[in-house]
Amino acid sequence: MHLEILTPDKSIFSGRIKSVTLPGTKSPFTILKKHAPIISTLEKGEVGLETDQGVHLLYSIDRGIVEARENRIVLLIEKIQLLEG
Repeated sequence: MHLEILTPDKSIFSGRIKSVTLPGTKSPFTILKKHAPIISTLEKGEVGLETDQGVHLLYSIDRGIVEARENRIVLLIEKIQLLEG
């Protein structure tokens, strides 16, 4: 899968991943390969991802939107900070 994390100012991450866990409005959820198409709002919380190379990254975010379809995921985030990675 390919993930793009974008803010109003810049691109934060662009690369191949195995999974991403997101703070959904109703509850956290994980997107894996071949996930059904989805567009969802995101609340303040943590975004965790694992790259194809097995690197784990953890970000703290303030609200945003995610769109996933055909193994391509785009996160549009207001504010983001790397916590671990």
